Amino acid sequence: MEMEDGRSVNHLPPGFRFCPTDEELVLHFLYPKSLRLPCYSNIIPELDLHRLHPWELDGKALMSGKRYFFFSQKMENRVLENGYWKQLDMEEPIFSGGSGKVGVKKLFEFYIGGAPFGMKTNWVMQEYHLCSWGSALSFHYPKTKGIRKLDSNYKWVLCKVEEHKGNAQSFNYSDEDGSELSCLDEMFLSLDDDLDDISSSHF
Repeated sequence: MEMEDGRSVNHLPPGFRFCPTDEELVLHFLYPKSLRLPCYSNIIPELDLHRLHPWELDGKALMSGKRYFFFSQKMENRVLENGYWKQLDMEEPIFSGGSGKVGVKKLFEFYIGGAPFGMKTNWVMQEYHLCSWGSALSFHYPKTKGIRKLDSNYKWVLCKVEEHKGNAQSFNYSDEDGSELSCLDEMFLSLDDDLDDISSSHF
């Protein structure tokens, strides 16, 4: 679906919400996208992380509740015209049941201004990366067993962006989907205590 100005808009049907688990995001969206398999990943658009500030994702990324989902190509830095995404020194492995590690989740905060002296905002991003080919992936996609080459060496990542508001007590990550918090998600929420009182939408 396109708006009059040509922007791509991705909406879910009425009554549907997009609330996959980390495992589902990797196995059913990111992995098929990277191997160019027929899948559901076409509901998540491809966006250039260098071109869009987080408050510009509305109408471009797949939105579900307060979260924005999109694919982006892997990049060395995440610097935009008026800000940058700063990676936190923590990442979390993603496992598929008992079959093994299938991905990694990294955490970022958005800063306005030039690095490293920018001003922290309430915008946060979780970025999902694939692991190297392993038994877990071949188990879930047996027809691709033996295929080792993914699309340009895992060039795709899947991004989930949202704006935190209020304190950790008022922001419940499980409100929308009822899922339990992972260790990284809990750390994600604890950052609210240190966030500046900034409304990014004013920039």
